[in-house]
Amino acid sequence: MTSLPALRTRGAAVGGAYAAQGLGYATIVTALPTIKDRVDIGDDAVSMLLLATCLAAALGSVLADVIAVRAGSRLALASGLAAQAVGLLFVSFTASLPVLIVAIVLYGVGLGAVDASSNMQGSLLQRHHERPVFGRLYAGYTGAAIVATGVTAAVLATGAPAGLTLVIAAAAQIAIAGWGLAAFDPTRAAHEVDDSAASRPPLPRRAIWAVGAIVFAAFVVDSAVASWSTIYLTDGLRADPGITPLGYGAYLVAMLAARLGTDPLVRRIGRMRLGVAAVVVAVAGAVLVAAAPFVPTAIIGFAAMGVASGALVPIAFSRAGELLPERSDEVIARVNLFNYAGAVAGAVALGLIAAGPSLGPAFLVPAVILAALSPLLRTLRRH
Repeated sequence: MTSLPALRTRGAAVGGAYAAQGLGYATIVTALPTIKDRVDIGDDAVSMLLLATCLAAALGSVLADVIAVRAGSRLALASGLAAQAVGLLFVSFTASLPVLIVAIVLYGVGLGAVDASSNMQGSLLQRHHERPVFGRLYAGYTGAAIVATGVTAAVLATGAPAGLTLVIAAAAQIAIAGWGLAAFDPTRAAHEVDDSAASRPPLPRRAIWAVGAIVFAAFVVDSAVASWSTIYLTDGLRADPGITPLGYGAYLVAMLAARLGTDPLVRRIGRMRLGVAAVVVAVAGAVLVAAAPFVPTAIIGFAAMGVASGALVPIAFSRAGELLPERSDEVIARVNLFNYAGAVAGAVALGLIAAGPSLGPAFLVPAVILAALSPLLRTLRRH
């Protein structure tokens, strides 16, 4: 049996992995304008790079599954962090488009591997603690992302190279990877019972699709707000330049608050009721954005939408780890793939539907998806 000090160390290391992931992702996203200018590429090329990142991340999630089955999620998580760090270092200094593409793909593979394997480690941690932990783990991710945006803004304001923030993020990921090799849980969840494939129980495919659909809906919301909230406030509502970042800022703050409250609320009212409440708040927020074309109401609406992705993602992965504990690594890797489908759908769908002032009603798309998938929230209930 693992001692309490060892569990605390393990929990700190896993929490550090979530924070390093949020730090790296927010840093590279906020540095994109500078990278774009340095390599001299247009918006269409940036869109292709983002799509390549999503596709590479899906590959990384599959790779994490393969590594976890054979060697455990500890190695998958440390390897993913190291791959991200190398990718970020190359992105930080290159002015060559071919090198940038390779670096972005390498970063994307690491991104997907860490997405999947950090949740595998979170599931093992929750199993030892026997209480919800995913809310605070994801809160660490969101908090680090908020810090990263502030650090990037400060670095750019001083005139220092934007690549400096990428180097800082890479250093953090290498440090957590090194620590994690000793501190992450070494359990091979996929082979807890027997190494014989014939003796292992089949994966619960229907439950994986149900939980995955919830993850998909949450990331449609996340990608839609991340990609289009600032553009809507700028082009659609003609907000002052100093106001336009507040839509996404309010969204992130609400997401962080939701994640900080997720674990205690799960203990009090259960995952399903929390999921229903999050969907109701987010749908109301999307309707507010669509129906009231004013800057204050749009910012409030975006904040309300942050409650959905803030709560749904941690409770979905918490449930995924319980569906089949002896094969939890494999289950989580498959559920994680829905993340990238939702990210692509949220970024692309709104742009295809509308632009400028008419972009506001397009935010009903994530609301409709959330409402349509809400019957699946009963899957979150532990039987």
